[in-house]
Amino acid sequence: MRAPATLDTTALTDPLNVASDAAAATSTARGGQLRASGRAFAQIAQFHPELTAFRRDLHAHPELGFEEVYTSSRVAHALKLCGVDEVHTGIGKTGVVAVIRGQPTAAAVRPMVGLRADMDALPMTEHNEFGWKSGKPGLMHGCGHDGHTTMLVGAARYLAETRRFAGDVVLVFQPAEEGRGGAHAMIQDGLFERFPVQSIYAMHNWPAMRPGTIGINPGPMMAAADRITIEITGKGGHGAHAYLAVDPVLVAAHLITALQSIVSRNVRAMDNAVISVCAMQAGDLGAMSVIPGSATLVGTVRTFKPEVQSLVERRLTELCSAVAQGFGASATVKYERIYPATINSPAEYTLATAVADQLVGAENVVRNLQPSMGSEDFSFMLQLKPGAYLRLGQGEQLPDGQGGTVGGVGSYFLHHSCYDFNDSVLPLGAALLSGIAERALPQV
Repeated sequence: MRAPATLDTTALTDPLNVASDAAAATSTARGGQLRASGRAFAQIAQFHPELTAFRRDLHAHPELGFEEVYTSSRVAHALKLCGVDEVHTGIGKTGVVAVIRGQPTAAAVRPMVGLRADMDALPMTEHNEFGWKSGKPGLMHGCGHDGHTTMLVGAARYLAETRRFAGDVVLVFQPAEEGRGGAHAMIQDGLFERFPVQSIYAMHNWPAMRPGTIGINPGPMMAAADRITIEITGKGGHGAHAYLAVDPVLVAAHLITALQSIVSRNVRAMDNAVISVCAMQAGDLGAMSVIPGSATLVGTVRTFKPEVQSLVERRLTELCSAVAQGFGASATVKYERIYPATINSPAEYTLATAVADQLVGAENVVRNLQPSMGSEDFSFMLQLKPGAYLRLGQGEQLPDGQGGTVGGVGSYFLHHSCYDFNDSVLPLGAALLSGIAERALPQV
């Protein structure tokens, strides 16, 4: 066993003044609001203040996808201090991969498990006023990736110190999850050729679940995300003489309504699909009497099953063409498959659930969790490797004095300008990742 490592927090403790806040967060987590058990949790809880300081430093320095220069350098430095065996930077542009080598094994193929966390922030303005708020106008960690990164660093420290497994743990710190396909970039950069894990796991914080709970589903966790762009071509004219024109705005209005028939009349009721037209552009707001010659609709399609995805694409193309022709116009559809669905594989679901049960008790593990129609680019990794994706509760609900509850720490939902990661769950998330790695590899 190696000597205990120490995260370097001297550069951030003074400017952010987080030392006392971190200690309080640890006390709160241990005081009964968040209950967990196990060797990993107990050991990681000992350096909870350091994790909190590290997380808040990342929160104060948000960076967009493929621009995580400060973040990746902080992560790489922390990993080296933790005593991991290898640290590789620049994978998928700003990604970081570390390897922790466990005990020898007689297996013909050395066992190897992957743990992944995302690192990027969002292009939005933060409206919090605490000491670690974003120092960059227009950028903030509004989805908790600062917490995800910190929990994986915490798992790295524990696993490097203990090494109670045979085989290797690969730690994947991924850039650009927020719509820029960082997982795909890492894969294209040879992630799985260089680090041939047999399985891979990830998690996301969830404000709608309370601290001390874990959610998972034995199949879909997140939907596939597709982008649709519909270009409608009509014939411009004077608004007073509309009969001489072919109005693309009228066609667009009918299409917006007609597309919903795909979900209600073409997709089976027991399947899931969402079609949302989220933007329309036509004409000039200052030209009140001018019928434009064209209109554009942009939106998203969400599905879980490939066959439903293909059905929606086919029917959407057919319907757009037919409706436009019915008004004497034409329509072209550009259908882009952005992210595949995030699907947990059976064996890895079972393994992750067993670890969660042992950590927080079966009564605090939400099985058959309702999937989200949101998307996640960890799905690219799950297309190539079996694995599982979990949710970690973080939203405190406090009594309101009138028999109800009011949201406490961590209760603002993802992408809200007042969102912040709940530091009390850092040891639990790190222990969950550590436990998954230890169970996935041969015990020693």
